[in-house]
Amino acid sequence: MTQNEIIILNFEEIRRRSIKLWTGITPENYFWRPDINAMNCLEMIRHILEGEHLFHMIVNKRGNLGDYVSPWTNRPYTDLQAELNFAEPFRMAFLETIKEFSPNDFSTIQIIRSEKGQRRRLGDYLQRIAYHEAVHTGQMLSYLRTLGLERPQIWD
Repeated sequence: MTQNEIIILNFEEIRRRSIKLWTGITPENYFWRPDINAMNCLEMIRHILEGEHLFHMIVNKRGNLGDYVSPWTNRPYTDLQAELNFAEPFRMAFLETIKEFSPNDFSTIQIIRSEKGQRRRLGDYLQRIAYHEAVHTGQMLSYLRTLGLERPQIWD
C-alpha cells in the first residue's frame, strides 16, 4: 500500500466505526447532552463532519483560513442521515485531496497555523485530523452509556 492509501484507509475505518456508533443513537436522543455546556449528540456529529471540512480547507491553504465561511452555517439540525448526506461531497473532496499528494509531500509540506502556534508536517497534521474524530467517538460511547443505550460493537 502507498502512504496515501494507508492514510485514506485510516480515515475510512474511523468513519465506518463512527457511523456504526452514530446509528446507535435513537432519534429521541439526538438533542440529549450530559450537561448544559456539552454538545448534544447531533451537534457532536456535525462538529466532526464540519471539522473535517475545516481541516481540509486548512490543508488546502497550508494553514491560513482567511475569511472561511462554513457550508454548515445556519443549517438546521434534523437527523443523522441529513448530516451524513450533506457532508458526503465534502468528504469525497477531502479524500481526493489526500490521493493527490506525493509521498514526499507528507514530510515536506508544512501546515502553519500561526493563530494556534502550530507548525506541523502534512503527514502529522492528517493524523491529528483522524485523531480528532477518534476522540469524539470515545466521547459518544460515553454518551450512549450514560443514556443506557446499547452501544454498537465498533471493535470488529
